[in-house]
Amino acid sequence: MTNGVIDAPSSFSSSLLARGTPVDVRNRFVGAWSHGFEIAERVGAGYRVRRLSDGTVLPDVFPEEDIRPERRKPGLWWY
Repeated sequence: MTNGVIDAPSSFSSSLLARGTPVDVRNRFVGAWSHGFEIAERVGAGYRVRRLSDGTVLPDVFPEEDIRPERRKPGLWWY
């Protein structure tokens, strides 16, 4: 806690995101999280991700703050 404000959790360790790890990716247009991706490779200070629906590796490098381990809603198999 700093100056009465709770600190945001620090960024998770990149070592947790090995190739093939299912992840959510922050949508750059609306800021919402999109699921259906996995880590394809670590590149510099970010990641390239693979879209699971068709296996395509996206050409953009996503910074660590725009990637998080996949979060599925419990009991909702389609989400």
